[in-house]
Amino acid sequence: MNKNNNLRSDNPGLILFAHGSRNPAWRKPFDRLLKDVTKRGEIQAVLAFGEFMSPGLVEAAQSLAAKGVKKAVVVPLFLGGGLHVRGDLPKLAAEARMASGITLRVAKAIGDDGGVLRAIADYSRAVTVPTRRSTSARRKPS
Repeated sequence: MNKNNNLRSDNPGLILFAHGSRNPAWRKPFDRLLKDVTKRGEIQAVLAFGEFMSPGLVEAAQSLAAKGVKKAVVVPLFLGGGLHVRGDLPKLAAEARMASGITLRVAKAIGDDGGVLRAIADYSRAVTVPTRRSTSARRKPS
């Protein structure tokens, strides 16, 4: 089955918006996230960056528009809603709307979501306190 079979022109697009970095390796987890989000073929999704990396938000919105997307959600991949989320992002979203013609809705920063924070807490506990499985899987000294 072609993974694009589930895509419909009326499906909203998704822009995963991250800070950006001068270090190219920094984006690897974001590339993995994009791959995971799109693996079922239901969503047209792209990454966008605020600084140092391409594409920017305007270019990302234009690329979705070129694929026929009419509306999209921007998900800020930030743990907190600081200057970039509350100051820069609304301005960039307005520019992206004008340049692409797409209706853009900006979601809350991922750190404002209780489920995301619980997942981070679970991860933090898991790397701190060994589970029974990891304890029992250890080899006994010979």
